[in-house]
Amino acid sequence: MADLKLKPLADRVIVKPMEAEEQTKGGIILPDTAKEKPVEGTVVAAGPGRISDDGKVIAMEIKKGDKVLYGKYSGSEVTVEGEDYLIMRESDIFAIIG
Repeated sequence: MADLKLKPLADRVIVKPMEAEEQTKGGIILPDTAKEKPVEGTVVAAGPGRISDDGKVIAMEIKKGDKVLYGKYSGSEVTVEGEDYLIMRESDIFAIIG
């Protein structure tokens, strides 16, 4: 993947969602309307961190390359150069996988 032309600010991260499953474990092919929204993705960019009330930067725990779990309806969807991404706050991410 080429360098992403988006730079998140503050405590925001840009996540590339995993592709939704095309078929069930039983082999049934799912149409686009029946696919579950993915809740797992890879962080492609992370901001510098949140600014505290006293002006100090609180560093991010999330970093580029982390596989993460997030809420089903978290973030804002954006399309850049034909690729779909989510922009969300670090607090919308539930866990880092592995």
